[in-house]
Amino acid sequence: MMPSYGLRGRAAVVTGGTRGIGRAVAGALAAAGALVCVSARDADEVRSTAAALGGTGLAGSVAEPEHARELTRLALGEFGRLDILVNNAATNRPYGPLMDADPGAWREAFTVNVEGPLRLTQCAWRGWMREHGGSVVNICTEGATHVGPDVGAYGTSKAALLHLTRQLAGELAPRVRVNSVSPGLVRTELARFMWEPREAEIAAGLPLGRIGEPEDVAGAVLWLCSDAARWVTGADILVDGGTRVRAAHAPAGGRGEPGDRPPGPAPA
Repeated sequence: MMPSYGLRGRAAVVTGGTRGIGRAVAGALAAAGALVCVSARDADEVRSTAAALGGTGLAGSVAEPEHARELTRLALGEFGRLDILVNNAATNRPYGPLMDADPGAWREAFTVNVEGPLRLTQCAWRGWMREHGGSVVNICTEGATHVGPDVGAYGTSKAALLHLTRQLAGELAPRVRVNSVSPGLVRTELARFMWEPREAEIAAGLPLGRIGEPEDVAGAVLWLCSDAARWVTGADILVDGGTRVRAAHAPAGGRGEPGDRPPGPAPA
């Protein structure tokens, strides 16, 4: 059971909130007593998730400027406030070497992964948070700070989101706290192509012995959204099973070697 952290009655918007990490975050917030508005592309999934959480939702893409405005208006209209924004929606395309990247797909990655969170934060700020305060949490990735094969567009856009988090934390303080959570390899559909073929091998190389679950990330997001983190802004919390200390970890039946790294950035 997730702790409540005093979030009862606060209102939250969670993008990409019907699957994976976003669904776990939305569920944790609702369980803590928050009023939750979810956004995702699939209208049926939005309706069913909103109903399950006792909240509301709006189908659409964060790449569309009007969606951010409509989503903010919906939350304010339904709840009369907007205290929490979790920017989770993301794309991991284009996949492959950057020398082969399609320019349109490259732009789409930045539109979804960077512009979308900025636009939603602007709407939340203007609609509620500028006067009343609030908390913004961006879902980044452990891979934003190093390179890896075939996920260059994803990692580069998430590195931009990481910098955006810090920039906004500086600009919006003290009224609004802006932080990020960077997951390692988590059991989501977005990351299935990375974990499914060699889950046991990857898990054996991690100090905590398994890949992540969406609920592992949700716990960190919940804390950042709450008053328990009231003196935390501009921070990035790694939830990665010890990925970055892997070189010091000797898996069962093997020996960790200095410089060992996980196989590239892990989509959130």
